[in-house]
Amino acid sequence: METSSSEGVCDTGSSSGATGDKDRDSILEINQFDGLPFSSRFYELLSEREKLPVWRAKKGFLDTLAREQFVVVSGPANTGRSSQIPEWCAEFCLSLHFQHGAVVSTQIDAQQAVHLALRAADEMDVNIGHEVGYSVPLESCCSNDTVLRFCTDDMLLREMMSDPLLERYGVVVVDQAHQRTVATDVLQALLKDIALQRPDLRVVLLMAVDPSPKHLAHFTGSAAPLIHLENPGLGKVLYSSSGNGYLSSALHLVLQIHRGKEKGDVVVFLVTSQEVDLAVELLRKENLPGGRAELLPIAVHPRRTNLSLLMEDDVSQARRVFLTCSQGEDLFWAVNSIKFVVDTGLEKRNVYNPRIRTYSVIIQPISASQALSRRQLVPTTGKCFCLYPEDRKLPAEVRPHILESDITSTVLFLKRMDIAGLGRCDFIDRADPEALMQALEELDYLAALDNNGNLSEIGIIMSEFHMDPQMAKTLLASCEFDCVSEVVIIAAMLTAPNCFTNPPVDSKQEAGQHHVKFQHPEGDHFTLVNIYKAFKQNQQEPDCDVESWCRSFCLDHAALQTADTLCSEFTDTLRRIELPVSPPAFGSRTNTANIKRALLAGFFMQVARDVDGSGNYFILTNTHVAQIQLQSAYGAKNPKEGLPEWVLFHEHTFAEDNCLRVVTRISPEEFLQMAPQYFFYNLPPSESKNLLQGILDDDDVQDQQKCMNAPGEQSADRCVVQ
Repeated sequence: METSSSEGVCDTGSSSGATGDKDRDSILEINQFDGLPFSSRFYELLSEREKLPVWRAKKGFLDTLAREQFVVVSGPANTGRSSQIPEWCAEFCLSLHFQHGAVVSTQIDAQQAVHLALRAADEMDVNIGHEVGYSVPLESCCSNDTVLRFCTDDMLLREMMSDPLLERYGVVVVDQAHQRTVATDVLQALLKDIALQRPDLRVVLLMAVDPSPKHLAHFTGSAAPLIHLENPGLGKVLYSSSGNGYLSSALHLVLQIHRGKEKGDVVVFLVTSQEVDLAVELLRKENLPGGRAELLPIAVHPRRTNLSLLMEDDVSQARRVFLTCSQGEDLFWAVNSIKFVVDTGLEKRNVYNPRIRTYSVIIQPISASQALSRRQLVPTTGKCFCLYPEDRKLPAEVRPHILESDITSTVLFLKRMDIAGLGRCDFIDRADPEALMQALEELDYLAALDNNGNLSEIGIIMSEFHMDPQMAKTLLASCEFDCVSEVVIIAAMLTAPNCFTNPPVDSKQEAGQHHVKFQHPEGDHFTLVNIYKAFKQNQQEPDCDVESWCRSFCLDHAALQTADTLCSEFTDTLRRIELPVSPPAFGSRTNTANIKRALLAGFFMQVARDVDGSGNYFILTNTHVAQIQLQSAYGAKNPKEGLPEWVLFHEHTFAEDNCLRVVTRISPEEFLQMAPQYFFYNLPPSESKNLLQGILDDDDVQDQQKCMNAPGEQSADRCVVQ
């Protein structure tokens, strides 16, 4: 092994094992990170680390890092790149006595960031939360002594609002850069600008596959140094054509593998989360004769599944089958028991359409780089079953998410970074101009921009909240309308994962009956407040098992806990920027009206009208017609029972079921009072707009009559919050 450039951290010279053991017994080596002697576990882990493929590139990487500002490392997840390279960067900074700062390593998934931090602390023989830490949404485990911090990429972007040049860090490691998420692309664009102002900064990109020439040349104009990690070896790859029946083909393959004699766990890449849940149910019903080991299907949903289920070694005789629709093959990097991969070769993409302000869902082939990443999960003794022909032409790279996403939040953040002095933001791939114009228009409607296109005072405050701009504007409006406590709950419940569990088909009716107990006549936003308040009330009961209570009402305990934490975070942010927090008043008529006004202040662009009295809701902004989701308080109602004519909705699931989700009753007068006048006049022509115009004309006539009767009085402004 090559010697680390940071002498005194650990001697990993190429002397024989016997000599090394003798030296370690006779010399008490000191860990330079905490000043304590190394433990025996450190050496056990070191011997395992030295066997990782990435270790063959250690000297070359550290030499390149010492002389180059940008370094790109590509290689499969099982080479150890995600864990070892950040640790080597910490050694590099230690050799410079941290004169340029510490190390931060970003991940897309929060759980992966936590897992890597725990692993690094163990391998470096230091304490988690001290020398090594992590920072993920709603949880931080760091100190002033932290020299290596793992975090999500969006958390590092939030940190840049207060530290634009990232002066705390000497090395920034961007892991999973090949995934091309919006946050990762924004981070790389800003790092290019920061590097111009900080020649001492080092930026390391970690990728599963070799980057394109365009990506390599993005930072300096010429190709950045690329270190390619050797693959430990691929297993056997078998291609077949499943046609449209890829789900049944994949499950048949799993059963064939299980009936065979070869041991090992299985990873199945499906397309949608619904397919994953269905596959789990079907596999659980399989009872194979002959006393074979149990088949244990495990659904792996991005950001929902506890990744410890993957990382822990399974001591039972069960064969685990991991079913996922995730694009992140790195989720399985530490599962050494995987011997089989079943790849459908397809993925679901959510593509934003700025013209209708909603997402469409498309099913398309995965990229060639994704296909390679999935094949690389299989060891030399395993097999990868590709359910598509070998000669299928796959797109070369993953399509950047910034080309397919609603970038309103991103534009708000970048406007904030303009204030911080980072005016340049050179993206690898620029967003669609139409999407950019739509984002700027929406921010203008929300009064987040001034007449010069810069952030207004309201926009600056909105950027302080880690939430959708429309929800941030709603939260600010609640301060004016004295309904902060209730709107904070609504914002937390809508930001957290869905609080309703997805019961089996035969239990859906029973679950619906449980949820009826929380329903509020004014709509779903108010129902969410009822659920949260019931959760908190039971949480304070000393004899109540809250988890059992959640299960009995088909509610997700973890989601409600997340919402509770978000409530505290949002309230703390309001107090930090010295905005008033009104006391709870839920249930009063005034409070109900004020909550609706606050919601309309942010979501006036998401209003619909029942055009025929039968539940067909016409959306004012895009002229599409949709129905209310069945799970809504109004969704299961018969039109004769009185569906609301006008509603405000939180989300339009255009591609999935063309439904409006989280719906609340409003009146057209309330909408007209809160919507900016220029937004109303920019609405496309429709019968609904004509009805609203008629109400406006009637109000103008009444105002004129009032002025004639009382010349000294002035009519109230129609738009209260701007």
